[in-house]
Amino acid sequence: MSDLQGQDTSELSAEELAEIEKKFDEGAATRTVSPGFAKFLRYVALTYAVYHYLTAGFGLPPDYWHMGWHLSGLFILIYAFFPLVKTKTAFDLNTGALRLGGVPYLDVILMILGVAASLYLGFAWHGVPWLGIEEQTFRMGNPNGYDMFFGCTLIVLVLDIARRTLGWILPFIICIFMCYALFGPMFPGLLQHPGVKFNTFVSSMYFPQEGIFGVTLWVVSTIVFHFVLFGVIAQRTGLGQLFIDNASILAGQYTGGPAKVSVVSSAFFGTISGSSVANTVSTGALTIPNMKRLGYPGHFAGGVEAAASAGGQITPPIMGAAAFIMAEFLEVPYTTIVIAAIFPAFLHYVGVFTVVHLMARRLNLQGLSRDMLPKFRDVWSEGWANVVPLVGLLTVLFSGYTPYMSAFVGISLSIIAGMSRMRNPATLVYAAAFIAFVIWKHLGGGFDLSMSIILIIGAAIATLNPQKRVSITEMADTFETGVKYALAVGAASAAVGIVIGVINTTGVGFRIGFMVTQAAANLGGDLHGLFAFGDWELFSVADLTLFISLVFIALACILMGAGVPTTALYIMLVSVAQPALAQLGIPPIASHMFVLYYGVVAEITPPVCTSAYAAAAIAGSNPFRTGISAFTLGLGKVVAPMAFVYAPVLLFVSSTGFDLWEFTYTAASCIAGVVALSTAVVGYWLAPMGTVFRVLAAFAGLVFIAPSLQADLVALIIVSPVILSQIIKRKNQTQAV
Repeated sequence: MSDLQGQDTSELSAEELAEIEKKFDEGAATRTVSPGFAKFLRYVALTYAVYHYLTAGFGLPPDYWHMGWHLSGLFILIYAFFPLVKTKTAFDLNTGALRLGGVPYLDVILMILGVAASLYLGFAWHGVPWLGIEEQTFRMGNPNGYDMFFGCTLIVLVLDIARRTLGWILPFIICIFMCYALFGPMFPGLLQHPGVKFNTFVSSMYFPQEGIFGVTLWVVSTIVFHFVLFGVIAQRTGLGQLFIDNASILAGQYTGGPAKVSVVSSAFFGTISGSSVANTVSTGALTIPNMKRLGYPGHFAGGVEAAASAGGQITPPIMGAAAFIMAEFLEVPYTTIVIAAIFPAFLHYVGVFTVVHLMARRLNLQGLSRDMLPKFRDVWSEGWANVVPLVGLLTVLFSGYTPYMSAFVGISLSIIAGMSRMRNPATLVYAAAFIAFVIWKHLGGGFDLSMSIILIIGAAIATLNPQKRVSITEMADTFETGVKYALAVGAASAAVGIVIGVINTTGVGFRIGFMVTQAAANLGGDLHGLFAFGDWELFSVADLTLFISLVFIALACILMGAGVPTTALYIMLVSVAQPALAQLGIPPIASHMFVLYYGVVAEITPPVCTSAYAAAAIAGSNPFRTGISAFTLGLGKVVAPMAFVYAPVLLFVSSTGFDLWEFTYTAASCIAGVVALSTAVVGYWLAPMGTVFRVLAAFAGLVFIAPSLQADLVALIIVSPVILSQIIKRKNQTQAV
C-alpha cells in the first residue's frame, strides 16, 4: 500500500479502484488466460448463472444433482482463475509449455477430477448395476471403492479450492477438525472419543444431509448465489449510485457531511451487497476523498468507510450469506432473521454516525455546500426505476415465498429495468417474458392474484426507465462478475460442510460448550466474592458465569475471524458456541445473532481487517491505524450482541416474546450506551474531554448496555460528572466568545 501513500486519492481511476478491490476482496483477483480460453470460461460462467437463475424460478432438480452442478461450476472456474500459489506473476498471462490457454495442465486435471467427483453422486444415486454400484441407501456408511475414490478426491479438492480463494487459515482449521474426528482417542480429557473409521468418515463427508453435500452448500447453491448475483446486477444497473446520491442529499450539507454520506450510503448499499470490501470500494471511491478534502485525517476517513461498510453484512435484507444459513439452522423463515436484525443494525450505524458527528464537531468541519450536492429532482427523475427491482424482491420475500423465488423476481426486474425500454419495442421481449412467467405461475397456483398484478405492474413501470439502456454484452459482463463474486463463498460453504459433518459425528460442539461453561462457572465463582458483601450481592454467580461465557465466545469469534470469511466463521462457531449458549438459557435466535455479529466484528479488527485495508488503500493512509479507527468506530457492533443476549426483546421475534414498553426502554438504554461509548472514543461531546472523563463515559456506556433500571441508574451516576463538566466547559467557551 506504500505506493498509494501521499497520492491524490481524489483522482483514483476506475481501474485503480478495481485493482484495490482485487487486492483485498478474495473473489476479485483472478488469473489472466488466453482470449480463446477466456471465451470458454465466459460461456461456463454465463451458463452457470443462467442455470441458477432459471432453476430459482422454474424449480430445482434433486439436491444431489443441483449441488453437484453447483460444485462442478466452482471447480471449473476456480481452477481456471485461481493459481496454485499466489505470487506477483501468478495472475499474469503465461501460455508456456504444460499449459492450456494459460492454465497449467495440473489445474486442468484437478478441474476434471473435481467435476467427476461432484457429478458421481447424482450418477450413482440410484445405483449403476453394470459397475456393481448399489443404490445410495444401501451404501450409506458402507462405501464401495468408487465412493471412496471420489469421496477422498472431493474432500481434498474442496479444501484446495477454499485455500486458493480464501488462503490457508480456513483449510487449516478444517484439517484440525478432520484430525479430531479420525484420531479421537489421542485427544485429552473431555475431548477424547473413540474416533471415526476412515471409510465411515469419507461416507459421512460425501453423502447428502451432512458433510460437503450438507446444509451450507445447499443454501449457497439455492439462495446465496442468487442474492449475490442480484446485488451485482442492481449495483451495475444504477441502484448503487442512486443510494450514494440520496445519501449525499440527506446528509451532505450537515456538519461533517461527507463522512455522514459514507455512513448513510453504506447503510443503503448494505441492503443489496453482502461483501464488505465491495461496499468499501464502491462507496469509498466518492466518500473517502471528500472526507479528506473536508479535513478528516486519512486513517479516520478510511476507518469511517470500513466500519460503515462492514455493517453491510448485518444490514437487512441481504445480510451476506450467513443469514440464509442461519434461517436453515433455526428452521425459521428468512424474514424472521431479517426482522430480528433491524435494531442491532440500527444500533451499529448509530454508533458510527455519532462518532463521525462528534469528530466533525471537534475538528470544526463543515458540510458540503449546496452546489456540491446532487439535486433531488435530477437524481430521482433519472434513477427512480432502479428501485423497482428491490421493491419487487422485498415484496415477494415478505409475502411468504421462497428466498430464491424473491431473488428470481429481483434479478428479472433488474434485467427489465436495465434492458427493456418502452421507446424501443424490440427490447420489450424481456418484460414480456417475465410477465408470461408471472401469468404461468398464477395459473399454476404459484402466485396469487394480487402478487401477480403487483409484479406485472412492476415490470411495466421498469420499462419506463429514462436511463441509458444496458446492452446484452454489458449485462453478460455483469452476470460474469456476479459469478466471480460468488466463487469464494461457494468454496467456503463446501469446505465448512466438513466441519458440520465432524461436529455431528463426534459431538465436539457439546463437549467444547460444556468446557466453556464450566470454565466460566469456575471463574465466576472465584470472582463472586468481589461483588458480594455478606448476604448482599451485586452480581450472582449465574450472572457472572453468563457474562464470562459471552466474553469467552466473543473473543473466540474475533480471534478465529482473522482471515476467515464471515459465513464460514459463523458456521464453525455457531456449531461450537450454540450448545454453550443454549446451556445458559439464551434463546436460539439471540445466540446465533451473537455469533454472527462477532464474526463480522472480526472484519474490522486488526491485524487482519480486509475492509479497513481496502479503505486505507483509497485513503492513502496507514493500514493498521485505519484498522484501529474502524474498530473504534464499530463499537456499536461490538456491544450490540451483549445487549440482545440480555434483552432478546430487541430482536422483535425472540421466543421470549415482544413487549413494546420493554423494547422502547431497552432500546433507549442501549442507544444511550452507544452514544456514551462514542463520546469516550472521540473525547468530545459539547467540548473537549479529559482522560478521566473519557474513562467515566466509556464505563457508563458499558453499564447502560445492561438492560435493567438498576444498571441505568448506576450508569447515570457514573456519567453525571461528565455531563456537568461538559455543560460548564461549553458555557465558559460561549461566554469567552
